[in-house]
Amino acid sequence: MRRVATTGGGRTYRGQVPVNWYAALVIIVVLGLVSIVFARYEYQHPHHTTAVQPAVGTTLFAGYSIELCGKVVPSLAPSSNAATAGISTPGAGLLNVSPHTAAEAGDNATLGLFFSEYSGASLSATKITVPGHGTYHNGQTCGAKTPDAGEKGYITAMTWPNVVATKGTILQDPTSYKIAARTLVAVGFAPKGAVLKRPSQTTIKAVLDASASVVNGTTTTTTLPSSTTTTLPSSTTTTVPSSTTTTAPGGTTTTG
Repeated sequence: MRRVATTGGGRTYRGQVPVNWYAALVIIVVLGLVSIVFARYEYQHPHHTTAVQPAVGTTLFAGYSIELCGKVVPSLAPSSNAATAGISTPGAGLLNVSPHTAAEAGDNATLGLFFSEYSGASLSATKITVPGHGTYHNGQTCGAKTPDAGEKGYITAMTWPNVVATKGTILQDPTSYKIAARTLVAVGFAPKGAVLKRPSQTTIKAVLDASASVVNGTTTTTTLPSSTTTTLPSSTTTTVPSSTTTTAPGGTTTTG
C-alpha cells in the first residue's frame, strides 16, 4: 500500500506543469524588453531633461551700464576674481556669465550675483554701491554737477531683450534679474519715472565679439576682444599746375 501511494504520488508530480518556473521566465523576458525600449528612448532623446540655462560649465555674454543721477559712469574695471566668480566683467561694459557651481547657475545667474561677487560693489532694492562713485540710497538727493541735481533718486533698472532692441523694460527688482545671452541691462540711481540710457555701442560691439567666440555654450577664449580702430583715408592733395610763361617774339610775355 505504501509502495503504491509512493509510486502514484511521484507520477503525479512529474506530470504537473512547472507554472512558477514559466512565470519567472516570462517576467525576466518582459523586464528585458522594457530595459531595451527605455535604453533606446534614452539614446534617441538625450536632452529630454535639460538643465535650466546658464548651466554649470557654460558661458554667455551680456552688456551692462551704470547710471547715477542721469550720468552714465565709466564701466567697472575687470574683475579681480574672474577665474572663480560665476559672473564677472573683463571691462568695456561686458558681463561674462560662467557658472562654476549650482549656486551661480540657472535662475541664480542674476544681476544681484554680479554685484555681490564684484569687489567693493553691492546692489539691493534700496541701495547701490559703485566702486569709485560711492553709495546711493533711496530718497537721497542727487548732488551738484549731475543732470538730476537736487532731485530725489531711487534704485532703478531697465533691460533690453537683445542688442538691437531700442525699447527697454523697467525691472521691478534689479537684483533678481536673470542675465541671458546677448541681453542688455542698465542699472542705477535716478528720479522716479526716469528712463535709463541703453548701454553704448562700444559695449554692444564687445558683446557681439565675445559671443562669437562661444561654441555650444563653451567659450574658446577669455580675452576681451580688442577694440577695432578705423583709420580714415589719408587726405588727397591736389596740386594746381604751375603757371606757364611764354615769351613771344618781340619781347611780349604771356602768362597762362
